[in-house]
Amino acid sequence: MPRNTIQSLDATNTTFASVALGMRGDRQGTVNEQVHDGDTIVSRAVDNFGIRFLGIDTAEVSFSFPGTKRFVSLKDPQWNDFLQAPFDARWPAFEDELDPQLVAALKAKVQPDCGSNHALHAERATQFLREQVQHDLREMGHTTETFRMYLVFAHEVMDGYGRFLAYANRDQPDRNKPTPRPLTYNERMLQSGLALPYFIWPNINPFRKATSIMAAVVPPGGAKTLADQDSALSRARQWVKSARSRHLGVFDAMQPLQLEPFELRFLARRESLRRWVIDLGRNDDVLLRPENYHTIPWPEERLYIPEEYVPLFVSKGWKTQD
Repeated sequence: MPRNTIQSLDATNTTFASVALGMRGDRQGTVNEQVHDGDTIVSRAVDNFGIRFLGIDTAEVSFSFPGTKRFVSLKDPQWNDFLQAPFDARWPAFEDELDPQLVAALKAKVQPDCGSNHALHAERATQFLREQVQHDLREMGHTTETFRMYLVFAHEVMDGYGRFLAYANRDQPDRNKPTPRPLTYNERMLQSGLALPYFIWPNINPFRKATSIMAAVVPPGGAKTLADQDSALSRARQWVKSARSRHLGVFDAMQPLQLEPFELRFLARRESLRRWVIDLGRNDDVLLRPENYHTIPWPEERLYIPEEYVPLFVSKGWKTQD
């Protein structure tokens, strides 16, 4: 696997990076040129940056198999064995006891071919994104060496794995040349039905555009109104509804995606769910407990709130579910 510029050490909860002195035009800058002042050095990445698309979630190509640190392809038969009975005593215990209703909801989803099903949808999503990038490369008249992407960040710029959290598109300074600028890759994946929505506050519209984290808090009793009024969020939700009605991608009538990607990750890690949930289909003032996300049946109506922000929401008038 290629080395990343920014990496994490899970054991110590530490993120680190390896960088070089920055460039000066088309040449390597000297120490004197790149040490700007007593607390600033101009640097550049010498390895790769991963980019995790905001607002969407696609099936996993591979993931760490339960009880190990090995990343195993979802095509491996081990995953079918695990996912058809993920609550068996032969697997590692969860860090906390699971809610019985959540267990029942997940059991109702899984079939004997759950791993193979996930691998199929992961392959479809991967191939579609590759095709989109190749198309943009040709459209812009670039080679793989000269092609550039344009990233837009939200409140969180990077995740715990050292990946950029962003909306990504081809770098096209003129919105109409060589052709009208297309949707971001995030949006194209969602519109195709090959990705599920994964709306995590405050990294999506309209919250990511707020002037402060305090201003980004959803007003109690106004989630649905806000979601309906914001053009980007409303459009994204409509794409998902359309894909479902047309049986596209993960909503394939014959082979729908059985487990949402975050569900597979949660089951494999044997960890507790941490994000609370707001129902974008209702104008209420209740934060649903993390284990009750499934009571909102449509994924495009879930807004996930990281647990560290729950006190902020409560201070603004939200109530936590008993």
